[in-house]
Amino acid sequence: MQREEFVQQLWLDYIHQHPDVGALRLWPIETPAEYLTLLTLNEPPFATANLVPTLGHLGYRPLQRYAMADRGLLVTLLAPPDEGPWLVLAELQLGTLSRQPREILAELVARTHPQDTRGKNLLCRGRPWPMPDWSSYQALYGAHPLAGWLAVTGPGMHHAGFDCERLGSDLTTLDAGLVQSGLAGSGDRHHGVFPVSPLLEYRFYPTSSRRLAFAAGDEHRIDLGGLALVQKCLSNDHERAVELLLPHHTRCEIA
Repeated sequence: MQREEFVQQLWLDYIHQHPDVGALRLWPIETPAEYLTLLTLNEPPFATANLVPTLGHLGYRPLQRYAMADRGLLVTLLAPPDEGPWLVLAELQLGTLSRQPREILAELVARTHPQDTRGKNLLCRGRPWPMPDWSSYQALYGAHPLAGWLAVTGPGMHHAGFDCERLGSDLTTLDAGLVQSGLAGSGDRHHGVFPVSPLLEYRFYPTSSRRLAFAAGDEHRIDLGGLALVQKCLSNDHERAVELLLPHHTRCEIA
């Protein structure tokens, strides 16, 4: 698998989960995202330590790591070799969950088919374990919304982030367009997977909930992610917006 194929598969899976994003015509459809937020958990073979070498073979270079204890996350920022989207790899730490939800999620991961533990496409092949039942999902979501998300989707892309400057517009204008398209944004900097730096203007737009069939055959509507807009507060800053995305105080040493 080549990097372009990997990004394309991530995007196709994302659009399948979020058809309202695929229907947007507010910017040219070929405009690349600023970053892709990938969510995983610290259980092999889906742990960051297992994924980073594979992503390295695709050309991604880990630049910074961020620890967010209040969110139970370790986040690794990976740069591509070109002007394409960066990867923001967020790893949920199962040890931050209480015993019951931790055991539920670990049991699901343990039921992954062996064929789904190999290859370079661990982040773009869908849920590799059986669908949980509704009560297990509720327990996981109550413990941590991202634990619930992982249980029903598997490791993969949670949302795409777009830089207003690269879209050729400003956040206010694009926000109005998204609202008109049916996507209402939130300025809460903790609304999407991780907290966002005050160096950026930020909006997160949850997409429409989807009806999923759970293990017992019952169907329920749940939220599965969305998209984000970012805009640098200082337009003369030469860094990419994604390089300013995460709060500086959460930065930690990268091995």
